[in-house]
Amino acid sequence: MNKLKLYIIALIFFTPISLWAQQKVIKKNLPQPKLVVGIVVDQMRWDFLYRYASRYGQGGFKRLLRDGFSCDNTQISYIPTVTAAGHTGIYTGSVPALHGIAANDWTEQATGKMQYCTEDSTVQTVGSTSVAGQMSPRNLWATTITDELKLATNFKAKTIGIALKDRGAILPAGHSANAAYWFDDVTGNWITSTYYMNQLPAWVNQFNAAKNAEKYIAKDWYPLYNIATYTQSEADSNVHEGLFKGEKSPVFPHLISKINKGVGTIRNTPYGNSITFDFAKMAIAQEKMGTGNVTDFLAISLSSTDYIGHWYGPNSVEIEDTYLRLDNDLSSFLSYLDAQLGKNNYTVFLTADHGAAHNPAFLTDHNIPAGLFSGNNVLKELNAKLKTEFGIDKLVLNLGNYQVNFDNTTIANAQINIDALKAYCINYLQQQNEVAYAIDMDKISQASIPSQLKQKIINGYNRQRSGVIQIILKPSYFQGYGLTGTTHGTWNPYDTHIPLLFMGWGIKHGELKRQTTMADIAPTIAALLHVQEPNTSVGEPIVEVFEQ
Repeated sequence: MNKLKLYIIALIFFTPISLWAQQKVIKKNLPQPKLVVGIVVDQMRWDFLYRYASRYGQGGFKRLLRDGFSCDNTQISYIPTVTAAGHTGIYTGSVPALHGIAANDWTEQATGKMQYCTEDSTVQTVGSTSVAGQMSPRNLWATTITDELKLATNFKAKTIGIALKDRGAILPAGHSANAAYWFDDVTGNWITSTYYMNQLPAWVNQFNAAKNAEKYIAKDWYPLYNIATYTQSEADSNVHEGLFKGEKSPVFPHLISKINKGVGTIRNTPYGNSITFDFAKMAIAQEKMGTGNVTDFLAISLSSTDYIGHWYGPNSVEIEDTYLRLDNDLSSFLSYLDAQLGKNNYTVFLTADHGAAHNPAFLTDHNIPAGLFSGNNVLKELNAKLKTEFGIDKLVLNLGNYQVNFDNTTIANAQINIDALKAYCINYLQQQNEVAYAIDMDKISQASIPSQLKQKIINGYNRQRSGVIQIILKPSYFQGYGLTGTTHGTWNPYDTHIPLLFMGWGIKHGELKRQTTMADIAPTIAALLHVQEPNTSVGEPIVEVFEQ
């Protein structure tokens, strides 16, 4: 065999290995990914990864599972399981007891005032004349992983939060973000507040001028496939779903352009996720994210899954269609990242802020115990009994977040014995059929409840922002005012078991069955980027996800 033939054989057999080795060297020489993208799917139950898997394409959820790393037993370690606390927990690696975001809304225990999580009257709306922009992260006590990235790079890293919901954009972006953008129902614009800037960038004005929300609404909402193929859902017409405002029955097609309920209607359709991804792509391109000498961070939250879930419930054709469409949008977005930054030059993680319960009437129709807890009726009756017992009306302000929130100012002024008051309320609550436990938070160490549940209650209790009595309902019961749709907020697995997927730079392929928690996400990203974990982090890095 002559030298030419030997050379050709060597070229054929060794070139692929050589190129592979070169690519590995190039990848290892990259000090960090160019961009980290966090994707939070609001109200995504873990089982949705697999429930609709046979209908997902190859480029969305299946790609994350195929090429990335799945933590299959990720749990939320606190209550209440709601949007603001969830997004904050993901990005702080912490729990409400420490980071301060005790719920979406809470009662300030010192004053009795209701407080929205991102409300800030000291700032003004940028991008609209509405008050929807009077928001900031100032109620958040802790740093986020996005803050820590800014600190580690001497504030050279660019960090941006994007979501239809203000809290879904603001809380992940942290205190030191370059920007957070959310959707204004009045104008259909993406807006922000003067906390971040005094005027919108030109590219945001350009996006708003295109009236993209109106264009999506004009399409109406038809099922992506033949309605008969939605076999993982109830029949399209059933009594467990809410009615789209203006419709006579909860069935496809949803002719939202004819209902004329305003541009905010997009929130209640899969198009809300689509326009969020559209805006995120433009942010990456126009802000040149991932093109500098340090890692940038884009925090995206997909809010429409939550709105649709609340309205229709997890067993509806609408939810199945929403996730099939989301899978397509996710595939398009990942392909965009490939083209814009190059495969393996970015790291993405996908998770959820909470799950959702099955509709109680749906469960009882199938002989599974479930029901509703009428908080308003219980509150009214409890206050009436307390007035008889203690001589003062409305000693309990509300039962928000499954907690008893007292009028502490009135109680102090009237010198009411707080221990006697709490004992009376606990005794009353535990007589309610829907209530499993009512727990005095000052005596929780003595409570005869399972240790796992006790820890979730402790983790979620913030002395300044949480009621002093915690109510735990029986499984598959939740506070509600009607028999349609669903909600979340409890300790049960349907609310606390969330998906967690990593893919891209520094991530190997695999899956993990041991239990991890939401609080582990931020320290895992911190370890990947070699930056300090957030300042109230209680999680641990999931070391199994890293390439060796």
